[in-house]
Amino acid sequence: MPDFSEFLSRGKRGHLIGIGGVSMSPLAEVLCDAGLVISGSDIAESERTSHLREKGIKIFIGHDAENITSDIDFVVRTAAAHDDNPEIVRAKELGIPVFERTQAWGAIMRGYKNALCIAGTHGKTTTTSMCTHILMAAEKDPTVMIGGTLPLLKAGHRVGAGDTIIMESCEYYNSFLSFFPTVAVILNIEEDHLDFFSGIEEIKQSFREFASHVPEDGYVVVNHDDENTMDAVRDLDRNIVTFGLTAKADVYAKNVIRIGSLTKFDVMYKGKLLDTVTIHVPGVHNLKNALAAAAASICLGIKPTAIKYGLAGFSGAGRRFEFKGKFNGADVYDDYAHHPGELKALLPNVDLNAVLAASGIENAERIMVSDVGALTAAAALYDDAHLALLKTAARLALLQSVATSLNQGFMDAYFDFVLAYYGVDARQSNEQIAAQQVQALLADYLSRAYVDEYFSAKAKADVEEMIGEFIAIYRERILAQDWMSAETKAK
Repeated sequence: MPDFSEFLSRGKRGHLIGIGGVSMSPLAEVLCDAGLVISGSDIAESERTSHLREKGIKIFIGHDAENITSDIDFVVRTAAAHDDNPEIVRAKELGIPVFERTQAWGAIMRGYKNALCIAGTHGKTTTTSMCTHILMAAEKDPTVMIGGTLPLLKAGHRVGAGDTIIMESCEYYNSFLSFFPTVAVILNIEEDHLDFFSGIEEIKQSFREFASHVPEDGYVVVNHDDENTMDAVRDLDRNIVTFGLTAKADVYAKNVIRIGSLTKFDVMYKGKLLDTVTIHVPGVHNLKNALAAAAASICLGIKPTAIKYGLAGFSGAGRRFEFKGKFNGADVYDDYAHHPGELKALLPNVDLNAVLAASGIENAERIMVSDVGALTAAAALYDDAHLALLKTAARLALLQSVATSLNQGFMDAYFDFVLAYYGVDARQSNEQIAAQQVQALLADYLSRAYVDEYFSAKAKADVEEMIGEFIAIYRERILAQDWMSAETKAK
């Protein structure tokens, strides 16, 4: 297999499968601007394919073997295009090399003086977006690839004319090992993508190899407060720059003031004040992301004023605690967080009681859970006061679970109990919906062996107490069921 860099010369002909994708369309644009003759295919028309047509790129709608002709020098495929794609099959029949998009971006990256790659289990999109704001404020005209939409760009990418490229870099399938950064950022390392990696040690090894792609005169920016990250780069023969929340790091925050979603702090670099910065995204995790972006910018020689104003202008990326509007007086946000570590950073910024009130549920003990991942994180994170929410949800869930397994008479008894115990007519209220939602998620969840890992001793005791209450109240009614076997009654 040849190196993709061999094809980066004017007049070479390339075909991109999935050319309308979020990372493929800017790739086509960069290659076209470099003087290559590019064509491509996608399954549907889009704004991106229309834009590429305006640049003179030939676009086919639909994947067809006829789109691949013998004069094509190389093919680049999106991750969604598998080996049985007719265009890939034809390319291989004609002996045309087929590259992954990360291989193409990695080769292109070598043509830039500065290649900034942001990696980590969490925070990649936000930090890449912050770096983009800073480089734009510094008037560096960067080329950018982000895994989300950035309002500043009105897209997830930008093709610039400057000497800097900024790339969000994902470890999944070791895809970031195709990149060649001059500055590599590692935000944090946790277990993730375990359908590919065997465990944390293999993940750390992958990040170490990613960091080793940095040249000797480059920089590796790492989170001083993250044990796995520091372990991954231990004794690595590269220029290591650390960021963190204490003076043990090279770049750290001092005099931190939080007011609502605003955080103001001094950016310190090796004990000296770089500048005072204000960010308009909440949470300690975003403070760390901003420090990482500042550290990377220092490595690129960016002036402190650009760091200051670039970060001040950042208000968030798409689906990263993105403000969507208001409902019943409460602010509504959309967030992509799905890993327990991401939820751990996100949830402390959310007022659960306000969420419940906005949902029309007056009592905070009545909660509707819609995502088992959020439930897992909540149980892992919250103190006993917050776990009271889960206690009642568990009570409703287990009662509902038992009730639905018996006859309609017992179902009615269950609703009578809810009305008597909670003052809620579950037949006609939001709480019935809540109970059904929780029952589907929580009842099963509580029965699993790993419950000990997530619930506090008090929470588990509360559940046992709840079961005792249930048995005491319904013992006679259960035993009165004439269809129930003696063995079941004994239990």
